[in-house]
Amino acid sequence: MRKILHADCDCFYAAVEMLDNPQWHDIPLAVGISAERRGVITTCNYPARKFGVHSAMPTARALRLCPDLLLVPPDFDKYRKVSRQIQAIFHELTPLVEPLSLDEAYLDVSDVKGFQGSATWMAQWLKKECLSRTGIVVSVGAAPSKFLAKVASDWEKPDGLTVISPEQVDGFIKALPVKKLHGVGPATSARLATMGIETCNDLRALPIEQLLQEFGKFGKRLFELSRGIDERPVQVAHERKSISVETTFDHDLPTLDHVHAALAPLHEKLETRITRHGQHGLSSLFVKVRFNNFSTTTMDARGLEPSLDNYHQLADQAWARGKRPVRLLGIGVRLLPEEARQQLSLPL
Repeated sequence: MRKILHADCDCFYAAVEMLDNPQWHDIPLAVGISAERRGVITTCNYPARKFGVHSAMPTARALRLCPDLLLVPPDFDKYRKVSRQIQAIFHELTPLVEPLSLDEAYLDVSDVKGFQGSATWMAQWLKKECLSRTGIVVSVGAAPSKFLAKVASDWEKPDGLTVISPEQVDGFIKALPVKKLHGVGPATSARLATMGIETCNDLRALPIEQLLQEFGKFGKRLFELSRGIDERPVQVAHERKSISVETTFDHDLPTLDHVHAALAPLHEKLETRITRHGQHGLSSLFVKVRFNNFSTTTMDARGLEPSLDNYHQLADQAWARGKRPVRLLGIGVRLLPEEARQQLSLPL
């Protein structure tokens, strides 16, 4: 039985800013791009969330909800520095670390001999060390699978620690609201509710054929997750075929302008991941759009730099294929295979 931790820094960018400016700790604070630049909120602290502000929200709307919101422009060099410190702590516990972004990662601690093999004690140590060494609060979930570990890390935020032991898995999943499943946003949750589906136990009553008919390929994922099926390993090193970021929105993006506004924070995250990988071997750019009817389209283009302007152009073309509200937006770069990169680097 695997032991997986999912560590997720609480409101990471905002937390770093509050470390530098303690006087901001109790006031509504958001990191993001100004409304004049059609910006969106990258993240915000918990005082801001009490006003309904959340990540990926257009800055103009956030300021309407919270007129006293302090908006701070992102400083990714500063965030990367703190992230490297946190990732180093993760690697002290186990070499099996799969970073997902600057502020979260999966850790496979199945074979860790310390802490008497207790994932609970490992999670407690991780939280304590990250806080004492960096000042960042980390929520941690521990479970036998990546899916459940990620659900658990979000269960008691902020400053959460939730452990789902093997014997608790079935009962936990049966009672789990379907809106907690990865990829199930408000639109899908509402659609499931019309079918009488509120929990994973309800979802289990539907045959896979019906789920496939209703939700396409995502129906298979719903079938598996409602039964706790997730065999994905923590991936430390493998040949990457692409570098990408995507997000499923709490509320569908109603217009193309909203899609454009949501591209900026995605592009910031993508730049971070490309920098970590290296600029070599980029083959093409792509934009992925999933509409509110669950149809998905991907627009690719070769020979372009991964600039925000180029992603805006691809988003225009992708959105034109559906011209309807968007529930998921992703951008990325495809990579040349290692063999092709080696051939390109050979001297003539």
